[in-house]
Amino acid sequence: MIAQGQALPTATLSQLTKEGMVNHQVTELFAGKKVVLFAVPGAFTPTCSEAHLPGYVVLADAFKAKGVDIIACVSVNDAFVMKAWGEAQNASELMMLADGDASFTRALGLEMDTAGFGGVRSRRYAMIIDNGIVSKLFVEAPKAFEVSKAEVLLAAL
Repeated sequence: MIAQGQALPTATLSQLTKEGMVNHQVTELFAGKKVVLFAVPGAFTPTCSEAHLPGYVVLADAFKAKGVDIIACVSVNDAFVMKAWGEAQNASELMMLADGDASFTRALGLEMDTAGFGGVRSRRYAMIIDNGIVSKLFVEAPKAFEVSKAEVLLAAL
């Protein structure tokens, strides 16, 4: 599993924008920026939709006031689902990034296999990234939602 002080792996994340599909190289996207990145097991799922994503939506201005350039949500879903979920959650200040094949999630070592429920998904986590380096990492225990909350990340900045 990735650890604090390590560089993010080379990977591609997708985003559906008004201009169309954009494939972001992670190392380029986060270079020279302060980023709060959080991952959820799945878009439109209960904890993710009722608590995890909304916390970051509500606190987006507070993150920006602390110097955060990008607030990004990533999930092992496709870019169409991530765009629809972001719109449904009023997440216009967040980048809704798709890891459709779980390659980024696997490269981080943060995947979990939910078998017939949904296959390979991301564990729930959040991190603070400074110029492509993980400066803080908060990985949830299975079925927990404590350390990756927006309030925890905001306090850690």
